[in-house]
Amino acid sequence: MNSTSTTARSVVSGDASGDVSVTRIESLLEGLAEAGRQAAAAHARHLALLAEALEVADAQADAGAPAAVRDIPLRSLAAQIGATLRVSDRTVQRQLSEAWAVSTRFAATLGALASGDITRAHVRVIVDAGSPIDDDEARAAYEAAALEIARRETPGRLRPAARLLAGRLHPMPLDERHRVAAAGRDVWVRDLDDGMAEIIAVLPTAIAHAIRDRLDQYARRQISHREVVDGEDDPVAGAEPVCRDLRGVGEVRADVFADLLLTGHATAQISDASIPEGEAIVARVQVTVPVLTVLGADTAPAELVGHAPIDTATACRLAAGAPGWDRVLTHPVTGTVLAVDRYRPSDQLKRALQVRDEHCRFPGCRMPTRRCDIDHTIAREHDGPTELGNLAHLCRRHHTLKHHSAWRVRQTPDGVLHWTTPTGRIHVDRPAQTLTFTPVDDAEPPPPF
Repeated sequence: MNSTSTTARSVVSGDASGDVSVTRIESLLEGLAEAGRQAAAAHARHLALLAEALEVADAQADAGAPAAVRDIPLRSLAAQIGATLRVSDRTVQRQLSEAWAVSTRFAATLGALASGDITRAHVRVIVDAGSPIDDDEARAAYEAAALEIARRETPGRLRPAARLLAGRLHPMPLDERHRVAAAGRDVWVRDLDDGMAEIIAVLPTAIAHAIRDRLDQYARRQISHREVVDGEDDPVAGAEPVCRDLRGVGEVRADVFADLLLTGHATAQISDASIPEGEAIVARVQVTVPVLTVLGADTAPAELVGHAPIDTATACRLAAGAPGWDRVLTHPVTGTVLAVDRYRPSDQLKRALQVRDEHCRFPGCRMPTRRCDIDHTIAREHDGPTELGNLAHLCRRHHTLKHHSAWRVRQTPDGVLHWTTPTGRIHVDRPAQTLTFTPVDDAEPPPPF
């Protein structure tokens, strides 16, 4: 404590040690500021290159081609960029459009980013708020005003100001903009860690807040009921123990939300029972459960295929009610699927492919197999056999790309696909079941299927 106090006093008094500390801090601050400017300039360069890539793809497009394949040059270039950067080509195609929008509709913002005056977060705020403004003059006026604020404020402080500016300068009345925006309302799910996920809904503001308020009212009512029950005298000796509800308000609110959607009710009894027991859940999912885990001899996690690990209790409960099981034999080292069977076999080859692939086999794509085509790696018209080593799941997007562009693919007996880009780069896509296995150089190769 004494040394710390002495150091603090020396900084204030301006002696040698204080000067060193101040100089070091100033050096750090200037270094961080310069690194930030360089990062901003690099991101501006990245956006400019993406915008140029879109121009290249547009130049290659054939306006007279059928609509289904007219954007093949764009898809192909996005796939090449995605494979090079290890990013989904769908993500790249979205980034190409965003980069074009910044470079053509918000050129002053891109210039401010390149000079290091603002950050990429500022750019996102300015573009998000200003994109709905279609009138060039109104958008230019908005951009100039927003940049003035961005140069002196954080992105968090810029956001409400940018929305206000965009609303004032937008030539379309708010009611009309709301009608258009409401047409984009939707619900989607994003997977989290530890067997959890979040559900996101885009709704009109009043409705969204009304939903939250109703959830709060139900949650407060249940908590109030719980407090009354918990406040009762302890049961007499020998009676069954009382199970106390220890959920926090957030947990209660989430359970009410799930019960209202799954059962149409939100009583305390339903919230306490329906979700944990799975009685209200009716869904179609594919779950992989290690057999030793089911037997209690191992702790390897079960998996909701294509998404994330789930707890063993949930997996076993879902498996118990499943209409059928596939038994999957995999290689102990490489994880390669060796066999799939059922007590009552049907469409065995399709099931084997579904287990092996789990999703589209184009690099970076995660479209689930139920929404994919089964493609012959070597086409049937070229005598390609209909067998596991010559089949793979491709979503419609990448199936079309394979047949209408210069992309080529080769499959090895263990199901590994070697994709060759139009410029000759090779990208390897391994079956999902083998991705988490550690390579062993002297591992015995798996026997043929």
